[in-house]
Amino acid sequence: MKIFARMLGVAALALATVVASQPAIAQDNMVDTIKKRGSLRVGFATFVPWAMRDKQGGFVGFEIDVATKFAKDMGVTLDLQPTAWDGIIPALIANKFDVIIGGMTVTPARKEQIDFTEPYSNSGLGVAANKQLASKLKWPDDYNATNVTFACRRGSTPCAYIEKTFPKATLRQFDDQGVGFQEVINGNAHAWIGSEPLPTFKVVENPDKLFKANSELFQGGFEGMGIKKGNAATLTFFNEWIAKNQAFLTERRTYWFKTRDWAALVPSS
Repeated sequence: MKIFARMLGVAALALATVVASQPAIAQDNMVDTIKKRGSLRVGFATFVPWAMRDKQGGFVGFEIDVATKFAKDMGVTLDLQPTAWDGIIPALIANKFDVIIGGMTVTPARKEQIDFTEPYSNSGLGVAANKQLASKLKWPDDYNATNVTFACRRGSTPCAYIEKTFPKATLRQFDDQGVGFQEVINGNAHAWIGSEPLPTFKVVENPDKLFKANSELFQGGFEGMGIKKGNAATLTFFNEWIAKNQAFLTERRTYWFKTRDWAALVPSS
């Protein structure tokens, strides 16, 4: 009888172990799930030149090219899921989509919430300032003042950088970067800090209103694709794709970040 009870205990322990492991196993089959579904759901937010609305209302940009090729190589269709930036990580965790491909800089805080692939892009921050308001200010010392206002995209790395570097300044955060930039152009904020090359592009487009307060990149970072934690095999799959497509990634990055050949595709700002 004791032997039988002991056997039952061992069996129960084994069953509990199997049951406890099921969520991890299910999560780690994400690639199979995507292929069975027939679509790759990609979360992203719009910002130049990573992802933008074109004149026909569709999406174009570096991230769109990356996501399109990734889905094609997987043999599935691409399901784009535009999402507000400050809610994009919670949406991924809530299974609204499979992966974030949206120019997301890898940071320790974000790595606590989700897993990142190896970098597939790298960038730095730049600043575009209003000529009338800021032409006499010296970068960066004069910008850390209570009478200076910065603008940035809500929930982004630039916002965190401003809060840390210019604690005395006023910070205005915008869900729509176009609206935020317009505030700087209109003279309602002194400067916009964001990922290059957008600040440079905006200065080129508005030479009578804007100037580069600092010509050098700062706060450089690396962008990775983000997936839910617990998907080791999926992470390996994504990393292998990035490693195999370095030439493609370099070519597309050059086109979107170092030229303006694509400008005619999108509405003028």
